[in-house]
Amino acid sequence: MASTNDLKNGMVLDLDGQLWQVLWFQHHKPGKGNTVVRSKLKHVLTGKIIDKTFNSDTKVDTATVDRREMQYLYMDGDDYVFMDNTTFDQFMISADIVGDAKDYMLENQNAIVATHEGTPLFIELPASVELEVTYTEPGLQGDRSTGGTKPATLETGKEIQVPLFITTGERIKVDTREGGSYLGRVSS
Repeated sequence: MASTNDLKNGMVLDLDGQLWQVLWFQHHKPGKGNTVVRSKLKHVLTGKIIDKTFNSDTKVDTATVDRREMQYLYMDGDDYVFMDNTTFDQFMISADIVGDAKDYMLENQNAIVATHEGTPLFIELPASVELEVTYTEPGLQGDRSTGGTKPATLETGKEIQVPLFITTGERIKVDTREGGSYLGRVSS
C-alpha cells in the first residue's frame, strides 16, 4: 500500500485487479476543498491511457514490478527470445508485449524487461538508439517541398523521416519514445 502523495512516474498501481503505470501526476490545491492528485495512467497490458483524480493521501495498492536487464537474442515465430543477463535463463515474450520496441531492437541488444509475478508486462528501451539507414533516396539540394526531410528505412525495417543530407549506410540516433524521430548523426 502507498499513499497518493507518494506517487512517482513509472510506478505501477494495482487498481481493482488491473495494473496501471503512472505516466504523469500533479498535486492540485483548488481554492476551496481538499488537495487532489491528478494523474495520467497507462494500462500495462492494453496500453489504454486514462486520466484519474485521487483525493490527497488516499491509499492505493502498488504492484511489485521486477525490472531486469535482459539481452534480446532472436525472434522465434511470433515470439521474441530474451536472456536474463544474470541468470542466463531464456524467456519467450510475445509480440503484443514487445509492442513498438521491436522497431528499435537489434539482436544482442540489452533492454529492460518488466515482470509482475513472473509474467512479462512491457519492454523499456533507452531513450535513444543508434541504427543504420539501409535505404533512402538521394536528397536533392534545394528540394524543400517536403520541409527538408525524406523517408529512410532503418536496419530494423522501421521507416522514419530524416534530413535530406542523410545517405544510405549512415548510422543515426533515433528517439525511441516519440514514434522514432531523427535525433542526429552518429560520428564514427
